[in-house]
Amino acid sequence: MKANKRLNQAVLEVVENQIRQLNPPATKETLDRLLREGHSQEEARRLIGCVVASEIFDILKTMQPYDESRYVAALRNLPELPE
Repeated sequence: MKANKRLNQAVLEVVENQIRQLNPPATKETLDRLLREGHSQEEARRLIGCVVASEIFDILKTMQPYDESRYVAALRNLPELPE
C-alpha cells in the first residue's frame, strides 16, 4: 500500500510540474477545461495523473520513447480515460 501511495504522489508531482512549467501547455489547458466543466481541482489533477501513469506504462511496455502527441491526445479526451 505504501508503494502505491508513493507512486501516486510521484505521478501527481509530475502533473504539478507540468502545470507550473507549462510543459506541455496542454496539461494546464486540460486542467482549466476540466475545472470549467465542473470537476474539482483534486479530480482534475487525478484525471491528468491517470494520463501520465498511462503514458509511463506505455513507455515501459513498448520500450518506445515518450510520444507527446499521444499524451496530448489522451489529455484532450479527458474525462474519458485512456485504455
